[in-house]
Amino acid sequence: MEFDFLIVEDDLRMRELLRELLSREGYNVETVGKGADAFDLLQRKTFDIVITDLRMPDADGLSVLQKTKELYPDTLVIVITAYGTVDSAIEAMKLGAYDYIQKPFDPERLMLIIKKAVDYRRLARENLRLSSQLETCMAEELIGTSPGMVEVRRLIEKIAPLDTTVVIEGETGTGKSLVARTIHRLSKRSTEKFLSINCGALTETLLESELFGHEKGAFTGAIRQKRGLFEAAHRGTLFLDEINNASPNLQIKLLKAIEEGKIFRVGSTEPVSVDVRIIAASNVLLKNEVDAGRFRNDLYFRLKVVTITLPSLRERKEDIPLLSYHFLRRYTQKFQKEIKGFATDAMNSLINYDWPGNVRELEFAIERAVILEQTEKITPQSLPPEIKGSSRSIKAATRIMKIEDMERELIKECLRQFNGKKELCAKTLGISTATLWRKIKKYNL
Repeated sequence: MEFDFLIVEDDLRMRELLRELLSREGYNVETVGKGADAFDLLQRKTFDIVITDLRMPDADGLSVLQKTKELYPDTLVIVITAYGTVDSAIEAMKLGAYDYIQKPFDPERLMLIIKKAVDYRRLARENLRLSSQLETCMAEELIGTSPGMVEVRRLIEKIAPLDTTVVIEGETGTGKSLVARTIHRLSKRSTEKFLSINCGALTETLLESELFGHEKGAFTGAIRQKRGLFEAAHRGTLFLDEINNASPNLQIKLLKAIEEGKIFRVGSTEPVSVDVRIIAASNVLLKNEVDAGRFRNDLYFRLKVVTITLPSLRERKEDIPLLSYHFLRRYTQKFQKEIKGFATDAMNSLINYDWPGNVRELEFAIERAVILEQTEKITPQSLPPEIKGSSRSIKAATRIMKIEDMERELIKECLRQFNGKKELCAKTLGISTATLWRKIKKYNL
């Protein structure tokens, strides 16, 4: 990883000494002897670290510092001066200097400061790279242009950096776990653990032990002390899936753990402090569970600081083509198959099916189709029987129609299904967007 330095120093010998020290470490170094030259160079090039003398004939180091921070807020500035005073040091630090050193200095001390600055810049670069990667992951995984998915992404971006509890509601297979992981990746806890547990998959006793841990001898089979998920996820995120299935007794203990930040291992009277962000999910509306007396009102309000509701796939059919091509790319790569797209009747079948299993069911259907398909496009024959039988004929007159009339009706119906989104319609019809535009103009649609 390369780092670019700018040295601003009017003393030629000092300037060359600094160049030699830095070049020896493999850094890219440029030097200037005047503040004005530094201003000119900063206008044309970005530097990772600027080292500037405080006192120079034409412009002082504080001016160089201010100009650098004005142009490049992330660039680090180290100020060097023979006139070290407390006042000048404080002023430099107030203006954003990374560090301050007085002449004459020990080269080893200067290189120690520079090494720390380089490490700081390396970490900043890595954070920027990770942020970009997270945004890419988010764009690739939370797929959809429907209003419901746009709102979901908006909420995630707003709440992820805030350390608050979240409830994610939605039918099975809508992607609640994916949303929880995305919130964690975009949060301040992203470098710590993300752990999850399905509250409906374990008995009450086993679930309590998994969450809070247990002491040796707490029950039959407890041959050693065990840390629970609350402790294991300390400073990270704990995802409680299907929390609506938690027993009333466990709900009380969850509420206490969330409110007090302390848990008790099974068989212990000693509290253990934990710092965990809780994200809970439910495949039914928790408010209805509260009204029915199956879920505690106080835990419900403690959890639902923010609620994200994921729409079912049948409520966002315009996203089906995007999701289908996303899964097609994934599984053609996995199984090394040359499949370019979907036949029109196959895509119509996917769009017209109600998807009780939501996105998860769609993914499995595309995976199956990729495995079975022998042509360059997914055909209805490779889709599951319940899906390929869902294709509806286009609403058209029962009389024999001309080819042009049939084409006109097909395009009209496709545009209706995709709410006028021409790129999606063209992809589904197997034609280019330009061709679709010409036919729309031709048929005056």
